Amino acid sequence: MSAPLIRFLVGGVQKAGTTALARYLSGHPHLRLPLAKEAHVFDRPDFDEASTSADIDRLHAPLLPRDAAGALCGDATPFYVFHPRLVARIARYNPGMRWIVLLRHPVDRALSQYHMERERGHEPWPLWPALLLERWRLRRHWNDFSPESPLRRHSYLARGDYARQLSVLYAHFPREQVLLLRSRALRDDPAACLARTCAFLGVPSLPQPPEHREVFTGNYPRYDRSGPSWRLARWLLRKPLARLREEYGIDFEAP
Repeated sequence: MSAPLIRFLVGGVQKAGTTALARYLSGHPHLRLPLAKEAHVFDRPDFDEASTSADIDRLHAPLLPRDAAGALCGDATPFYVFHPRLVARIARYNPGMRWIVLLRHPVDRALSQYHMERERGHEPWPLWPALLLERWRLRRHWNDFSPESPLRRHSYLARGDYARQLSVLYAHFPREQVLLLRSRALRDDPAACLARTCAFLGVPSLPQPPEHREVFTGNYPRYDRSGPSWRLARWLLRKPLARLREEYGIDFEAP
């Protein structure tokens, strides 16, 4: 039986630099990613749970560049790490999958997603009601993968529960198959992050370090961390932040 076509994922998290990293990796001569960056195969609303690896490969193949044969193929769909059902599907497809997960301060990530959805016309509520109503908006939609699902559009705080997501990921994959990166490190030193990623994937580093490029930053307001909006989001995310620190030693608020 042939090896699965997709061997690595930039699997999360949204608004943490996945597009920039995918662009860097797409320039590597040994790597190939979908031309549109995000394949969205495992989160298709019509995904068949009986699909074989060959079936899933056939869904990915048309999305990849024509010269993908012989290269190490991956995908960059940041929604994947968010949902346990998707992680389980990926584990069945390729137990040897290598995951690259970018993490950003959950508050900054949530505010960035909120303003992205506002700019796209998907979010009618002001920030405070949107955050406070999220729990009720997501009710009955936890397994709703339709394009306009509240789970996709309005999961500002839920996506910041990294400890839960990492627990699911590590339940399906050994830790040596997961590379955690900070979005700030990618922004400040993309060459070092790319070198770590290449070593993780087992391919040579690029001889020419990439130039830093801002990608899809959006024309969003920058929040003062002492301001009321940031402090509200921080309070709502206090328990996920504490769990992340206690269970995984990841502290976004350390000096």
